Amino acid sequence: MDSDKPIQKIAVVGTGTVGASWAAQFLASGLDVIATDPAPNAEEKLRRYVEAVWPELTILGLATTASTDRLTFTKDVKEAVVEANFVQENTPERIDIKRQLYAQLDYAAPPDSILASSSSALAMSQIQSDCKRPERCVIGHPFNPPHLIPLVEVVGGTRTSASTVERTISFYASIGKKPIRLNKELPGHVANRLQGALYREVAYLIAQGVLDVAAADAAVAWGPGLRWALMGPSLLWHLAGGEGGIEHWMEHLAPGMAERWKILGNPELTPELKKTIVEGVLNEAAGRSVEELARERNFMLLGLLKLKAGSSNGKSE
Repeated sequence: MDSDKPIQKIAVVGTGTVGASWAAQFLASGLDVIATDPAPNAEEKLRRYVEAVWPELTILGLATTASTDRLTFTKDVKEAVVEANFVQENTPERIDIKRQLYAQLDYAAPPDSILASSSSALAMSQIQSDCKRPERCVIGHPFNPPHLIPLVEVVGGTRTSASTVERTISFYASIGKKPIRLNKELPGHVANRLQGALYREVAYLIAQGVLDVAAADAAVAWGPGLRWALMGPSLLWHLAGGEGGIEHWMEHLAPGMAERWKILGNPELTPELKKTIVEGVLNEAAGRSVEELARERNFMLLGLLKLKAGSSNGKSE
């Protein structure tokens, strides 16, 4: 699998929300993209999406060779990957679909290309099980929308080579992503587990009548969420420790938090709780469509990303 061949041709397999966003990111990075999806009107929807988000990518900065004209489309998945240096797969979260698809991709793609899955929960060890060259298969899990959120979780399966993981991390970093290496597989990877842990307590507090949906969202977005956008929780605890830093925090403040771990909630997602959350979210949305809310989110993300990019030391993540 060792290869010094530059990654210039990308195949995007599956062009739903995540796949379309990945395609836009790769195009903005000055790469050639060939996309494939069997869904009706997939090409039309993909091109419409890319055109819609191109102004956002322009604000973040386009490569000198970036162009939407470098996007091509085919319904034939084998044709899409036959010359690809890197494949970004974004198909449904079903192990039977992915296992069969990866056997096809492995057969059709050049031997030295990388096959990366956007899977948010499945293990690559399962996905690669029917491949002849499993060493070049890896998880490259982004966060939605990939063209704006820098994080990508990279983790190999039991038969993935170390060089594949290294090349994948280097490639994502080269197009402006913030890849992190996971040293072992686990369901949901890492960031989704962190989100799930927080939302479990949010659901518990709502179920217990402590606060409503809008107040719970505000508690995160206007409190710790603002800090987490700038620094991770462990580095923030270092600041919370004052002059003594993380050592002081671990000695004097962490034990209290550990005691509270014991009383965190473990709610049951009952029909009543689902209904409460749905009604609360729709009330909070105040008539704004999903598309309108997404535009608001993206506008704020652009401002935040520009702020972080311009920070004096560039080490605030």
